[in-house]
Amino acid sequence: MTARPYDLIVIGGGAAGLTSAGFMGKVGGRVALIEREHLGGDCTWAGCVPSKALLKVGKMAQTVREAAKYGITTSPPQVDMAAVRAYVQATIDEIYQHETPEVFGKNYNVEVIIGEARFVDPHTVAVGDRRLSAKKVIIATGARPTIPPIDGLADVAYKTNRNIFDNDRLPERLLVIGAGPIGVEMAQAHARLGAEVVLIDERLLPRDEPEVAEVIQPILAREGVRFVSGLVAAAQQGGERDITLTLKDGQTFTGDMLLVAVGRTPNTALDLEKAGVDYAPDGIIVDKFLRTSARHIYAVGDCTQGPKFTHYAGFQASIAGRNATLPFINSNGHDENVPWVTFTDPEIAHVGLTEAQARERHGDKVKVRHFSLRDGDRTLIEGDAEGFIKMVYLGGGRLIGATVVSQRAGEMIFEFLLAVKGKISLSGLVGLMHPYPSYSDVVKKAASGLVIDELFKGVSGWGVRLLGRLLFKTK
Repeated sequence: MTARPYDLIVIGGGAAGLTSAGFMGKVGGRVALIEREHLGGDCTWAGCVPSKALLKVGKMAQTVREAAKYGITTSPPQVDMAAVRAYVQATIDEIYQHETPEVFGKNYNVEVIIGEARFVDPHTVAVGDRRLSAKKVIIATGARPTIPPIDGLADVAYKTNRNIFDNDRLPERLLVIGAGPIGVEMAQAHARLGAEVVLIDERLLPRDEPEVAEVIQPILAREGVRFVSGLVAAAQQGGERDITLTLKDGQTFTGDMLLVAVGRTPNTALDLEKAGVDYAPDGIIVDKFLRTSARHIYAVGDCTQGPKFTHYAGFQASIAGRNATLPFINSNGHDENVPWVTFTDPEIAHVGLTEAQARERHGDKVKVRHFSLRDGDRTLIEGDAEGFIKMVYLGGGRLIGATVVSQRAGEMIFEFLLAVKGKISLSGLVGLMHPYPSYSDVVKKAASGLVIDELFKGVSGWGVRLLGRLLFKTK
């Protein structure tokens, strides 16, 4: 068919693609959004939404089990996996109602095309027998589960985040390869629903501060998750529900379901060579303005080399949308201070540099302060005292990194994000009135200890002590 001129073609209808397409559509540009499956992408269909829905069900089951310590007598929870699956699907469906092609296309003046996109040349994209041309293109194709090169794995009926939520049957023993966020979240959720779980990786939560695993591993263990440090060498399928994993050290583990959760691989099979777009195994290469090697083509989110989070993809997509739409604006689409949350119970949230990263960059100038949640009033009230707040900072109390382990860590991290980005100082944060007894007050209490410590150090400390002696000098 004859090529049709668009102002912008967006390839990929996940969180990033919807954001970019919606922006130009709203300002009056002619936009085509191409998506091969469903609008909403992995976040809606196989990631954030279904995983958090399943975690919610697991938390409900665990709450029932632990009710006795609050003086409430209950019976052990009975789990109906068909009903659990229905709840997860209903949650997906409710969110998708705002993302259907009809609703999104009408609300944002965007033509939505369902199909597989391939570049024909730098300005032309093929979808089936259609040829679409545009002045600008934004690639937002996301990523897919990484499948490790394990001997025999291809012959095993394993699960990934793409199909783990389709189960009507709770496994008796779930084997999980990969102890990053997806693996740990799904391990805890299934254990709380009643499965025995074996979680295998070299390290538990390897991207986080080492203190995180020291808190999370005992919690997982008492809930039925066994963490095994090692690497899987081979996988073998016996019967329909008989899977065996052999580790490189010779240990073997059997289960009736296997989840592979070792990371994400960018989706780059778009004939990028025909468009002159450079890419590497870890994603499409972009500059600080999110432009590819073909300057009229942008790439955002999980398909690039940057952090792979929905919120970061949305952040980049809004910037790429502006940069592509408004030629007199070139905003930086990279930010090293990306907050993240692993939605275990307790949650794990982080922003900025870890202690190791900070010491590599700043050496002996780095200082660290820990705050135990046992010292927070609201955390004690909620039975949320096992976690901590870790603050990594430089002289004068300049915060450069923070980690929170708490039931509400995802909400607590935001004030630290503001401090790390320089939007507010820790002393300014402490000076704000926080409602009591709230989780935000726990953040304030943690920060106030650091601020007071810094106040009484060096020249400022000498001045404060001198002033005290002058004001309160005894006769």
